[in-house]
Amino acid sequence: MRVLVAGAGIGGLCLAQGLVRAGIDVRVFEREGAADSRYQGFRIGLDEPGLAALRECLPPRLHGLLAAVTGPLAGERRVVDEQLTELRRLGPTSGGTAADRHVLRQLLLAGLGDRVEFGRAVVGYRERADGRVEARFADGTGVLGDLLVGADGVGSAIRRQLLPGAEVATVPGGALLGRTPMTERLAALVPGAGTLVQGPGASLLIGRMEFRRPPRLAAAELAPEVELPDTGSYLRWVVMLPEPLGGPAPTDWAQVRDRLLVLVRDWHPDLVELVRRSDVGNSSPLTFRYSEPVPHWGTGPVTLLGDAIHPMPPSAGQGANLAFRDAALLCRSLTAVHRGEAELPSAVQEYELRMLDRGFTAVAAGLARLPDFTPAR
Repeated sequence: MRVLVAGAGIGGLCLAQGLVRAGIDVRVFEREGAADSRYQGFRIGLDEPGLAALRECLPPRLHGLLAAVTGPLAGERRVVDEQLTELRRLGPTSGGTAADRHVLRQLLLAGLGDRVEFGRAVVGYRERADGRVEARFADGTGVLGDLLVGADGVGSAIRRQLLPGAEVATVPGGALLGRTPMTERLAALVPGAGTLVQGPGASLLIGRMEFRRPPRLAAAELAPEVELPDTGSYLRWVVMLPEPLGGPAPTDWAQVRDRLLVLVRDWHPDLVELVRRSDVGNSSPLTFRYSEPVPHWGTGPVTLLGDAIHPMPPSAGQGANLAFRDAALLCRSLTAVHRGEAELPSAVQEYELRMLDRGFTAVAAGLARLPDFTPAR
């Protein structure tokens, strides 16, 4: 059995790791030119089921490194005003783990070698009469497999062909994603699991990414064959706006930051400093999207995983967790096929039905919580 995966994001790579462990032939194709072609977004929070699914797919030799290069995500979640006066508390969080998406992606590439091909954009597919599938690339070439998994994110080319009527909606308003190097002064903004600032005209969500050990040094000691980026601890923050920032379209983060500094100029000095010191290379405007529920489409040699089928706003904190749980579930199903314990169509159908139910339940939960983080229009 050969499995083709479109997309080398964290969900597709998690699946690939699990399939390699099971002895299944897998090939991953990524449209970006390299693993570090662009910054990989913000810190993500992993709950126990999501972390367990990730560990299930990763080889045990990397578990120690995973623990070393993640961080705690625990304590009280507080809501404050723009002067940092506490308004209320949302209750404590325990058992969570914070992970940097870029570091995690590099870790998930470990050991996959030439099974991952960069600069290979899967733009569609063709189902064959023998039940196999041919993934088609932007350059006109193709490759054959027994199953094609679309793990190519919210703009998935695989989903567009498989489910042309599937709706992906955009959350109204504007959002900005920022990253600021950790200092003792700024770390005090997040004494627990997270801080939500409800200010006039904007909401600001702040979280810590505090590595237990520096990723590059941890890899050198615990898994010398793995090369991780030299990333320092930081604060991840997201500004939610009732409308996009006005004025001409900015061409770089420095212009966005300057406009945002005007908006928050009367806020607490530590919050102003948080924005002022943001990392130009790791901050950007942000668009939140989510998918409308879709019925099961009828199983064939093509399926979907993670944001390619159930993208959701970050308000429920489940996007990465669901991608890992999808990957582990699909890996179990395909492992049963590999062992001769199940047929491929029925195994994939079982995965799809469970994935759809869980995924769209999480989308609904995220939409229900979104008003808690969104400023009034």
